[in-house]
Amino acid sequence: MQYQTQQSHTVVVIGASGYVGAELSRLVQKHSALKLFGCYVSEHSSDAGTLLSDLHPQYAHCLSMPLQPLSSDAKTAIIEQADTVFLCTDHVVSVALAPDFLQAGLKVIDLSGGFRLHEASQYSEFYGFQHKYTDWLDRAVYGLAEWNAADIATAQLVAVPGCYPTAALMALLPLKQKALLTDEKVIVNAVSGVTGAGRKASLTSHGAELSLQAYGLFGHRHTPEIAQQLQQEVLFTPHLANFPRGILATVYATLNDTVTDDDLANAYQCYANTPLVRAKSQSRPAIKDVVQQPFVDIGWHRQGNQLIVLSAIDNLLKGAASQAIQCINLQLGLPVEEGLL
Repeated sequence: MQYQTQQSHTVVVIGASGYVGAELSRLVQKHSALKLFGCYVSEHSSDAGTLLSDLHPQYAHCLSMPLQPLSSDAKTAIIEQADTVFLCTDHVVSVALAPDFLQAGLKVIDLSGGFRLHEASQYSEFYGFQHKYTDWLDRAVYGLAEWNAADIATAQLVAVPGCYPTAALMALLPLKQKALLTDEKVIVNAVSGVTGAGRKASLTSHGAELSLQAYGLFGHRHTPEIAQQLQQEVLFTPHLANFPRGILATVYATLNDTVTDDDLANAYQCYANTPLVRAKSQSRPAIKDVVQQPFVDIGWHRQGNQLIVLSAIDNLLKGAASQAIQCINLQLGLPVEEGLL
């Protein structure tokens, strides 16, 4: 379906130099309904003035634009010219930038964790800063496209889910919706490729140091995000692995005693008409099948009242950039898959 309008919707990408920002810029560029006004980095970034295609040569055919510094003049131009701002910035930066654009009447789709949690106190505990914009926390809509479509469509501020929560919640919410789970704590183990650690160099993500390692034990910031949306306690353990991109989540849950195989199949029928979700009983999703794709692959397996659900996504796409595109598609009244398939 082509976007039937005489005017394109003008957007900007702030934080475009990173993996997610580059992916999002690429998706915007090829989207028939969107006009990319500019790609920005912080005013004092060493990447300012660099061609985006020089940082990400694989996109030289479509991203040969300079990264502009986000000066005060640039912010003024964005407010005057843009309709929607995509923030691919650190959570502290997003929280500082978003209110100005929102107060000017623009829509903001934030890919950081800056507005995902409802409780401001959790930002001190899990993110290490005090959140001052509780009014926008109350108004932000959680951008899990398949589950919050109506609210996303009318939201001024969308908080795009984290990559791990996306994989976990897409697996669990059909079960929760149908009340198939006991109240026992749900366990989520998930493995991510190294792009999940971001583009900046660190010892943790250095090639010579990488193997397979758990991190963020008991205190990862995605734990309260998953629990908030699921409305159930979660024990979440992420792992960083030596491959570029993708997430495989393994979810362990306990079913109510009366749950049948048909109940499980019927629960996942909620995805029957969703073009970007591929759910199948007894399947074993693999990262190779979703890398550089906007899909979620889900498979479920049971033994008695024990359930294992597997969920695979590309952390940079469904875990970030393509989900942001799904959100703006909903806001523009377009099919959720527009520009992604």
